[in-house]
Amino acid sequence: MTRKKKSATTLRGKVQQIISKAFSVDSEQAEIDVEGAEPLYREIRIENKLQDEEGKEVGLKPDAEVDVTIEAEPQETTPKKPPQSQSDETKQSDETKQSDETKRRTETRS
Repeated sequence: MTRKKKSATTLRGKVQQIISKAFSVDSEQAEIDVEGAEPLYREIRIENKLQDEEGKEVGLKPDAEVDVTIEAEPQETTPKKPPQSQSDETKQSDETKQSDETKRRTETRS
């Protein structure tokens, strides 16, 4: 059985600070500034608990460079239309102008 690959995007980020919870010894959060996100939504906070290659628990350090990956199952996504290039827009504009000119000539002859 083959498994479909998830759709994904990865953005760069930087750990701004580590925030300790006042009443909990184990719980702390990493505040991450995500590059490429809109200014109001650039900052995310996650539990500062990761696993290394050996499965040991580790935490992020302030100023650490990180990758933030968003993944979704294929059925949870929808195709995007490719953006129109300026040359396509110019062609359409020129075609519209030519069509309008042809209509005017036809009306003038009538």
